[in-house]
Amino acid sequence: MPFVLLMLIAMVWMQSCKSTRAVAEGEAVRDLPARQIIKRHYKNELDFKTVVGRMHVNYDNGSSSQGVNLSFRMEKDKAIWLSATMNLAKVYITPERVSFYNKLDNSYFDGDFTYLSHLLGTELDFEKVQNMLLGQAMFNLRDDSYNSLVVNNNYQLKPVKDMDFLKVLFQVEPANFKIGRQLLSEPEAGRQLDIEYKTYQQVAEQIFPEEIGISARENGKETRIDIKYRNIEFNRKVRFPYSIPKGYKEINLKGEL
Repeated sequence: MPFVLLMLIAMVWMQSCKSTRAVAEGEAVRDLPARQIIKRHYKNELDFKTVVGRMHVNYDNGSSSQGVNLSFRMEKDKAIWLSATMNLAKVYITPERVSFYNKLDNSYFDGDFTYLSHLLGTELDFEKVQNMLLGQAMFNLRDDSYNSLVVNNNYQLKPVKDMDFLKVLFQVEPANFKIGRQLLSEPEAGRQLDIEYKTYQQVAEQIFPEEIGISARENGKETRIDIKYRNIEFNRKVRFPYSIPKGYKEINLKGEL
């Protein structure tokens, strides 16, 4: 089940290959104020209502690995839906709910974001998950003050004052001011979430992630997820068919937290 949930948070979107092209790299300008970097980041925020498509996910937790093809649908700010081949597993997430079922062992889970937050070592809600998937900062950068400098041709933003128990670091790529990397760590708990947006594409005059790598570490153990995306279409009418089959056994995740 962690595999299914981790696939969920690893989603990012792009158009079909026929209508996309690689985004050229830009050159970071030294001494650009943090407030200007943040302003440009939000100026390039995605503008769409729905997205549908497919993606390939590679998962490795050190003891097992797997590759899987998924269909997905998303209505911005409202719902995210995933379905594995032959409907062997489905995931459905809304601002209030995280739910999935697995036909391989006739099990299901239906609850809130607590378990998903535990898996990635940081407090999550629907907005944070959505922002992460779309190449936006998980936290609202306009709410705090940041210091900026250029690191590996990215604008690096670090809070002037660290959050309680949580350290964050953002890198913004200079071509279109999308997130290049976001790093969240909770040192006292031995947790770290590292999200790297390896490449971006221009699709329908907007900028979307093309490849993403996620690393979740906790007490020396690491889970890695690598994503590639294809066959995306925007602003189609979408449905989210989801119903937990009768007779399935509910998974009690409280004991794993």
